[in-house]
Amino acid sequence: MFLNCHTYHSLRYGTISVEDLVQLAVDYKLKVLALTDINTVTGIYQFYKLCQENGVKPIVGVDVRVENEQYYICLAKNPKGIAEVNRLLTDYNCEGIEIPKANPELENCFVIYSLENIPEILLEHEYIGIKQNEINLLIKSELRSLIHKMVILHPVTFKTSEEYELHKVLRAIDGNTLFTKLTEDDYCKSNEYFIAKSKLKNQFESYSEIIENTRHIVNECSFDFDFETPKNKKFYTDSRENDFKLLTKLAYEGLTRRYPDKNRQAINRVEKELAVIDQLNFCGYFLITWDIIEYSKSMGFMHVGRGSGANSIIAYCIGITDICPLELDLYFERFLNLNRKSPPDFDIDWSWKNRDTILEYIFKKYGKDHVAFCGTIVEFKRKSRFREIGKVFGLPEDELEQLSKKPKEQHDQNAVVQQIYKFEQLLVGFPNQRSMHSCGILISEEPITNYSALEFPPKEFPIVQFDMHTAEEIGLEKFDILSQRGLGTIKDAVKLIEEKRGILIDIEDTRISKNEEKCNEYLSIGKTIGCFYIESPAMRGLLRRLKCNNYKVLVAASSIIRPGVAQSGMMREYIFRHNHPGQFEYFHEVFEKELGETYGIMVYQEDVIKIAMHFGGVSAANGDVLRRAMSGKGRSLSALQKLQDDFFASCKRKGHPEQLSQEVYRQIESFAGYSFCKAHSASYAVESYQSLYLKVYYPIEFMVSAINNGGGFYRKEVYVHEAKMAGAVIHNPCVNLSEFQTTVYGTDVYLGLMHIENLDASVKLFIPEERKENGNYNSLEDFVKRVNIGVEALQILIFVGAFRFTGKQKHELLIEARFLLSKNQYKTRIVSLFDEPQKDYELPLIERNPFEDAFDEIEILGFPVSYSIFDLLKTKYRGDVLVKDLLKYHKRKVKMLAYLISRKHVPIKMKNHPGKKDDMYFGTWIDAEGQYFDTAHFPDSLKKFPFKEGGIYLLLGTVEVDYHFPTVTITRMAKMPLISDPRYSMDEEKSKEMEQSLREDISMTHRNPYPQEYEIGLPRKKMS
Repeated sequence: MFLNCHTYHSLRYGTISVEDLVQLAVDYKLKVLALTDINTVTGIYQFYKLCQENGVKPIVGVDVRVENEQYYICLAKNPKGIAEVNRLLTDYNCEGIEIPKANPELENCFVIYSLENIPEILLEHEYIGIKQNEINLLIKSELRSLIHKMVILHPVTFKTSEEYELHKVLRAIDGNTLFTKLTEDDYCKSNEYFIAKSKLKNQFESYSEIIENTRHIVNECSFDFDFETPKNKKFYTDSRENDFKLLTKLAYEGLTRRYPDKNRQAINRVEKELAVIDQLNFCGYFLITWDIIEYSKSMGFMHVGRGSGANSIIAYCIGITDICPLELDLYFERFLNLNRKSPPDFDIDWSWKNRDTILEYIFKKYGKDHVAFCGTIVEFKRKSRFREIGKVFGLPEDELEQLSKKPKEQHDQNAVVQQIYKFEQLLVGFPNQRSMHSCGILISEEPITNYSALEFPPKEFPIVQFDMHTAEEIGLEKFDILSQRGLGTIKDAVKLIEEKRGILIDIEDTRISKNEEKCNEYLSIGKTIGCFYIESPAMRGLLRRLKCNNYKVLVAASSIIRPGVAQSGMMREYIFRHNHPGQFEYFHEVFEKELGETYGIMVYQEDVIKIAMHFGGVSAANGDVLRRAMSGKGRSLSALQKLQDDFFASCKRKGHPEQLSQEVYRQIESFAGYSFCKAHSASYAVESYQSLYLKVYYPIEFMVSAINNGGGFYRKEVYVHEAKMAGAVIHNPCVNLSEFQTTVYGTDVYLGLMHIENLDASVKLFIPEERKENGNYNSLEDFVKRVNIGVEALQILIFVGAFRFTGKQKHELLIEARFLLSKNQYKTRIVSLFDEPQKDYELPLIERNPFEDAFDEIEILGFPVSYSIFDLLKTKYRGDVLVKDLLKYHKRKVKMLAYLISRKHVPIKMKNHPGKKDDMYFGTWIDAEGQYFDTAHFPDSLKKFPFKEGGIYLLLGTVEVDYHFPTVTITRMAKMPLISDPRYSMDEEKSKEMEQSLREDISMTHRNPYPQEYEIGLPRKKMS
């Protein structure tokens, strides 16, 4: 009877979750239910499972609509039917093929039309749906003749009258219109909710044929789906046997290359892994990944194979990863074991510049019918809920800002706002749109439309309509094809060093950058800005606290910084034990045996599994559940909770003290979804070392490459500063010496034209292209003849100093530019063999304030180049203490002058209110000598002395040296004024604008506060 049910996956239309829909069927004692969301199959697999669990027969289909007009409802007779509908929608979404309004080619579906859209011909499998309010219309002769093709149709869209109003709000959001402007055609009928089956059936008692037709459809539909069989592409070659032969051949070739000394341990490991991979039928997965890597290498791209895949010596031998699992004692079972049914998971990183080329190769190699991106379901976030609902109720922009950004206590409490509150709460957890997973690619054996319709988001790669969790549940494992800027920086630096210095560096030979003495020295003092993963203030502070001076400690640090380790309090404990190895006892002998390398601290996911199994007695199968929970794939804490009873019962049998068992489980639980496996940390550490090696020995080229790749944790200005500190002379963009990107000549670094804000990208690209083709620009007049440019863009170039080679003052160039462009004679590019010589004009010499250039640069580039920001201060004072002396001032007050680089928000527990959060910040600054230091700002200080955005501050605080790392805890601070902008000496308000535009980097954290050390009470002595 209920053949047209919508959930909230009918985006901005339905209001019922899949769980609630099935529960309603149970409540109404229904034996059969159909899910037909609008143009999507997002929810059908969850719906199928829930129906099976609750004894309800699931029927799946799609409510096909075009521009909000319902064409028909499709109900799948079998899995082939849903595949047909998927292809129909995919052709429309991705190829622009029109959906037929009648008689679609759907042999394995029942097609149900509404009374408003009856086609001229009804095919055998096509019917007309009759709603309860349409029964009286059947007395018409033209409809009576069609009764034999009619079925009962009672759509379901909402649960309650309140949700009906929410449905209307969603329709207004979807139509970007006011609630009051909705028409009846915009939303569903007011009776689209569940009613008793008997009541519905009774209304059709005079039309037994309609009831019988409905029963026929229900009986004929059967969507039996096999969740167990893997749906990924099975073989790389043509068979399982040939896949195994090829993988074996490649593995032994790589074994000879990676271990030329015929390492017996490596040989045994290869044999063992090959046997397991073959037994689990995963050879094809390895070979497909290998093939992608081989293509990448043929293109000269650099990649990083990370994640648990680096636990495999086969992956190491065939070049998927560059981590030797023997060197770091990485065990294969963490990646693949006989308890594991799902395919292995390789995470492969490429430069952000190369990733699309790799994706195009995959789509071309395996065919668009078999490849798609994983989808992701984007929910209405808090801000968007308030903004979208506020717009529906007609609030002006300023009130929308107030609603979305400020807490409820600060909102105006009028009737409209009360309405918005109500609907905002109802929308919590609702999907807002389908989007593309950041990296997950699906490669299927059968056409991927057998499982989902595809959509085409703006990035131009098709996506399935469900997320990675659903993909995994139905047997489609993703390949993670990721991108990052760090690899682009490394690759570009190597290329730049070869181009500018003639030095060829094999940076992928990891031996050159591991355990380099000078690199280790930089590591130990946190001199790592620009280096992948180890440049953030928190990471640099950790490196200093650990005095990290070798690869293995760096591997540990890469995981210690993760929230899971920090949340458990084990980051601080690791720092203590690393610095005081003789001042602690292991919790238990299992911790000493299994975690001796990390002082008995659980640092990696493997450590948690080891302790769960060897201390807690958890089975290997449950160890795999634990692995999935920690990697965020098993719904994290919910998966861990299932193991809790088993863990404690086993600990009791083993005779462990209850207090110790409680503490160990607390640590295990804190890791869920927030820790790295050791191989992942090792992969990151290798890339960190590669970038550090380049920073140490070729700092200018490295920082130029970092600038060109968009930097990393910090804004562009910081990387320019780093280049300057490395000995570079920084120059403003120049039309004769700058490229589109920043470039270097010896120690002279010319900022790229790309950094000039408000200049059209085509002009930035054309200037160096034209110069390469026809030589340097001789003058401003020559430039204007050759480059099609408007007066405003030309003025920007003059103000930034791009024509300083002419030797003329800016005011002179501006007058000349106006004259040259005024007659409109050079609006299009003119090339002449007989250029007339430029006429010389004499203009009066104007006395310029030397700081005018610095303010031009702040306006155009975002930061000063000609002068230090400190040169622009009104005061000559530079602070009582500089960074180089901070270690001498432990527990002493200092007064410092510093330029704000970044600040990180950190939630902490509010004093006297344990359930509430307070705000504190960590700041990163540079002093007048350009050296970095960090500050801590607690709530009491912040309330009296808040940050006032970017700029230079006078700081007063107390130095706290924590394991070799000084932090200044701020008690007072004040932003220091710059000199007035000399360009606007007659306009006081205008002369302050540039000072107010100085930037800072802010990172906000929304996690729960980490527990304080006294709250955790970590034991350092063995518990008895």
